[in-house]
Amino acid sequence: MNRTIKANFFPEVVEPIKEKPCILIIDNNRDFTRSAKLALERTGRYFVCEENDASNAHQTAQGLKPDLILLDIAMPETDGGEVAARIQSDPALHRIPIVFLTALVTEAEGGSGLRIHGRPFLAKPISLPELIEGIEENLPARAAF
Repeated sequence: MNRTIKANFFPEVVEPIKEKPCILIIDNNRDFTRSAKLALERTGRYFVCEENDASNAHQTAQGLKPDLILLDIAMPETDGGEVAARIQSDPALHRIPIVFLTALVTEAEGGSGLRIHGRPFLAKPISLPELIEGIEENLPARAAF
């Protein structure tokens, strides 16, 4: 007796799956990256990854291909400007927006339109609403939630 059994291993998709924009935070301060990751993911709007070693940042960005990178300027051994230059020179990553994070420039100085290495920046310490605003202003339209 031959029987054919049909199995549906893949359920029908009722709603399209909405992908969240991927944000990569590169900062040597683990406490900062962890708290920023948790706060941003709690909003339900972002998928966030952390990298705390600047020497691994380019490789991490290659693997993730994030929609936006938040990058600390002052890190030991390799500063944010060097990391940004490596990412910018990579043809697979050069279109990813980079927003610098820094405690070296105040928010008031930033209000005057000052840019660091031609890129926007967010002054630390930063509140969650300010961080979200900075992300949304620089997130490419294709990745906007």
